[in-house]
Amino acid sequence: MTQFEQGQDLNFTIDINNLFREEAITDLKVASIRKLIPILPDGSDDPSRTQIFIGSTQVMTPEGPLPLQARLEADNLQEAYKEFPLAMRYALNEMVTRIEEMRKEQTTSEQDDSRIIIPGR
Repeated sequence: MTQFEQGQDLNFTIDINNLFREEAITDLKVASIRKLIPILPDGSDDPSRTQIFIGSTQVMTPEGPLPLQARLEADNLQEAYKEFPLAMRYALNEMVTRIEEMRKEQTTSEQDDSRIIIPGR
């Protein structure tokens, strides 16, 4: 067993200056929004830092569900609700772009492999 597998090189120290309490909001259909509320080490709210909103959903594909997630640029829940559709469309477009780039790289790699000349053939 390697040191990594034993956990000896992993740092499990909690950053007590960057703690958040999480609330989950969902419409039980499409949207899931995580509201991350900054807190102090004693668990009380930390008003000096801003809340973070993260939206997530799934898009069904022939291969199965495709999870999407994006940070919502919002200061409150009402803004997060409005930001959600645009952020999910953007996340989907980014995912499609990355998949297309990976396909192109794979196709290029396969074409390069087919150019190999083997002596005696």
